Parts: sequence; structure tokens; C-alpha cells
Amino acid sequence: MAIRRRFTPRPRREERNPHRINDKINVPNVRLVGDNVEVGVYTLQQAKAKAAELELDLVEISPKAAPPVCKIMDYKKFLFEQKKRDKALKAKASKVVVKEIRFGPQTDDHDYAFKKKHAEKFLKDGAKLKAYVFFKGRSIVYKDQGEILLLRLAQELEELGKVEQMPKLEGKRMTMFIAPKAKAKK
Repeated sequence: MAIRRRFTPRPRREERNPHRINDKINVPNVRLVGDNVEVGVYTLQQAKAKAAELELDLVEISPKAAPPVCKIMDYKKFLFEQKKRDKALKAKASKVVVKEIRFGPQTDDHDYAFKKKHAEKFLKDGAKLKAYVFFKGRSIVYKDQGEILLLRLAQELEELGKVEQMPKLEGKRMTMFIAPKAKAKK
């Protein structure tokens, strides 16, 4: 016999404001600040009356102060502008892109030149470069050739980027990282 479970809806998550506003403030006296307000210590009822008079919200800014500091402002507009600022800061944050280039231990000169051209393009675009030599089967005996190949690449890309990590063998891969050099600001 199967056990039937009764569906119980999740309790709604209340929107939590980082600040206490209007009726959520529960202290006898507050220090009032804001536009068109005389700065000073008021009773909570006087502060609420001032906020109602200006048709704005009373927002507790610094609850740990003695007495707590409250500001009269349009709270929804304040939250909107704060979200807008956070979004702009997030958009300006730089995103690091890592591009990979794979070589074999015995990569031919033509293939090497072709892949080097791609590496130059990636570094000019501002992406980090992860160049690695993949050793298949018994080709691991040529690890010195792989290292020479990666060092040659680093030397030829010296003007565009600097080596962040020298060639390092990890399992069947020898990896090297090259970061783009900072562009001169105009």
C-alpha cells in the first residue's frame, strides 16, 4: 500500500527590508535627519507626523546609535536607485575570459604558427591564455619537447602578455598560463 503525502504549501517568504520603516520602528526617541527637516532629537510620534506631513517615509538608518538615527525620504525611490547603482557596479566589474590552445609534443611549424596567431588575437582581446601540450599514450617521453614548445610560445608572445605560470606537468598535460599586458590608457 502506497503512502499518500498531503501537499502543504510553503509559507510565503516575506520581503525583508534591510531598514526598518514607519510603523516597524519601535523606540521612544529618534535623531531626525533629511531634506527639509531641522536636524535634532524628536519623539517617534513627532518624527512620524513630520514624515506624514511631507508625504515621505521615516527610515531607520543607524539603529545602533543612541538615539537611533532616522531619515525622512521616499523609501521605494531609495531602493530603486540603490539597485541601479549595484547593477552599474556589477556591469563595470571585469570578467576574466580564459582561452585554451592545445598542442601535441611534436606539433609541426605550420600548425604552431597557426595556433600562435590565434593566441595573439586572444591576448589582444584581453583574454588570458591557457596553452597546453597533451601527451597521448607513450608520447609522454617527449615531455622536454613539449616544454620547449611552450617556452618558445611564451618568448614569441612576450610583447603581448606575460607568463603567469611556467610550464608545469599535471598528469598527461603540460600547462602554461599567459596573462595579457595592461593596455596603456589614452
